[in-house]
Amino acid sequence: MLSFDPKENTERENYKLLIGSIIPRPIAFVTSVAKDGTVNAAPFSYFNIVSSNPPMLSISTQRKNGKRKDTAQNIIDNQAFVVHIVDVDNVAEINKTAASLPPHISELTVANLTLIDSEAISVPGIKEAKVRFECTLEQAIELGQEDSIGTDLIIGKIIRFHIDEAIYEEGRINTKKLGAISRLAGQNYAKIGDIFSIERPK
Repeated sequence: MLSFDPKENTERENYKLLIGSIIPRPIAFVTSVAKDGTVNAAPFSYFNIVSSNPPMLSISTQRKNGKRKDTAQNIIDNQAFVVHIVDVDNVAEINKTAASLPPHISELTVANLTLIDSEAISVPGIKEAKVRFECTLEQAIELGQEDSIGTDLIIGKIIRFHIDEAIYEEGRINTKKLGAISRLAGQNYAKIGDIFSIERPK
């Protein structure tokens, strides 16, 4: 068994160990709005559930040279954002939005995705997603050293669920019909594979 001290690794070395081990990771496709009205859209795989009471989720955005990503800055400024689940039908177009563009240019200009108004917040969502969550900012936490913040952890409270009727069955989501895509390492992704059940101990 190999043993590594993260303090002796570079950031990239730690990154590769993490993304290659913690798999599969769900992908959040996040829309946010800048102060000038530009709709920002970007995928994040540092994403998961935080709580169901109240319903909350988390997104972790990594800074570049100490500078916040547009998504994190927009969420902090606007206090609202929309999270979409990436699936087999929209992953190709969503992948296009990962391109590095200036803050005043929307990533949606390079993708064939349709904006749709939200019900409870001013940030629009994407029509092509089977699941989307309208969120308000619950908390933004800076992670890292005082002189070297490397990450913005965004915790959002879900204030509206939008679920495609085709995947909704008696209060549950049909996993196969949703067809969620997960992130692996490098340029690799995964579909939902074989599903098995194990009864929890009573």
